[in-house]
Amino acid sequence: MIQTLDEISAKVNAVADRVENAPPGIADRVAGLALGGGASAVIGIAMYLTPDPNGFGTHRQLGLGACTMLSLTGWPCPMCGMTTTFTLYGHGRILDAIANQPFGMVLFPATVAMALLGLADLFTGRGVLRGALKVIQRRERLWAGVLLFGMIGGWIYKCVRMHPEVFGSLV
Repeated sequence: MIQTLDEISAKVNAVADRVENAPPGIADRVAGLALGGGASAVIGIAMYLTPDPNGFGTHRQLGLGACTMLSLTGWPCPMCGMTTTFTLYGHGRILDAIANQPFGMVLFPATVAMALLGLADLFTGRGVLRGALKVIQRRERLWAGVLLFGMIGGWIYKCVRMHPEVFGSLV
């Protein structure tokens, strides 16, 4: 059976309405466990790892390979150095983290907030995450712009830092 986009959209909206209007409880606790637990795990791993002095490559301690883009082109990917930056934040080295990848200034606090909100829902079941998502949704384009601008800005910053021979006077 072929469905139109309008039919699919109507079904998705119906499910979203049921979730949004559901009383707080077990669904909020499950969401809290998934999101809060996941974010807490990211922070815990960041605290466990040792930041790579190169400013990138910390993820290799997790058994992952080298960055494909960096290996093939010699240029960083848009999220280059983010694991190292999170690890620097996890070790309390905030200025080093900002200097390594400025976009981490947005992502790390957002991860901490997600952990706290998720854990609040896990333990209370009060729909804290749903409330936060409603606030974000009201300014969805603004948040999307901040994230996109931050990622592109952080990428440009990393390119300039890693290739001073190309950007000369900017460094």
